[in-house]
Amino acid sequence: MQGKLYLCATPIGNLEDITLRVLRTLKEADLIAAEDTRNSIKLLNHFEIHTPMTSYHEYNKYDKGRELIEKLRQGKNIALITDAGTPGISDPGEELVKMCAEEGIEVTSLPGASACITALTLSALSTRRFAFEAFLPADKKERQAVLKELAGETRTMIIYEAPHRLRKTLKELYETLGNRRLTVCRELTKKFETALRTDLQQAISHYEAEEPKGECVLVIEGKRAEQIQEEQKKIWQELSLKEHMELYEEQGISHKEAMRLVAKDRGVSRRDVYQELLEGQ
Repeated sequence: MQGKLYLCATPIGNLEDITLRVLRTLKEADLIAAEDTRNSIKLLNHFEIHTPMTSYHEYNKYDKGRELIEKLRQGKNIALITDAGTPGISDPGEELVKMCAEEGIEVTSLPGASACITALTLSALSTRRFAFEAFLPADKKERQAVLKELAGETRTMIIYEAPHRLRKTLKELYETLGNRRLTVCRELTKKFETALRTDLQQAISHYEAEEPKGECVLVIEGKRAEQIQEEQKKIWQELSLKEHMELYEEQGISHKEAMRLVAKDRGVSRRDVYQELLEGQ
């Protein structure tokens, strides 16, 4: 029989956040695949877990992934852990899960700590719909493309950032998105956990005066509906009323329906549109 891959969520700071199920699985597995064995050995030693461990990280994820697949085929059960949080979220575990799916090997996920969800729930921003971006791309062109896309995002956005890049990223977000509400979460679940609820402009000022410390999660307000409506209204107002009508009529929309749509776009009554069209004849 084939073995099973267990995705084991580990604490993001406070060791008490590990689940009983994860502890049992780490003890019973034939092998633990860890993103950084030097980091993970501290966790295993703390809980007196002596299961053999091997490294599985971004730079060996394909070659080591094939080795792990072979062990799973041979009936070995493997527990996958990341440095902190849930495997597969912004880490190479994603690739191993794909490989297992292609080979028909069973995978199960043991839920637990996740920095993005922890930060979202602390943010006091909307949690109903959100977009997780992890770390922004390092490549300048890719980064600009992602930022441009985020400028129109209506969902709450979650971004990871290292302290030494925080100031630059906050400025880039402000330049691209404008001033948005923002919560900067740092040292999550640890003794000095903070959730700075502010906006992008004030956050830039705050971190110019204070040195950023600790890994950060940025939770950013999505574009509000009224902002979108106001921007769209400005676009429509750049067209003459005749051009606006032609825009719809060229799509086969009737004159009467086009008048209704133009009135809605411009935030005026249909009578106003009718009157202006008459005066323009």
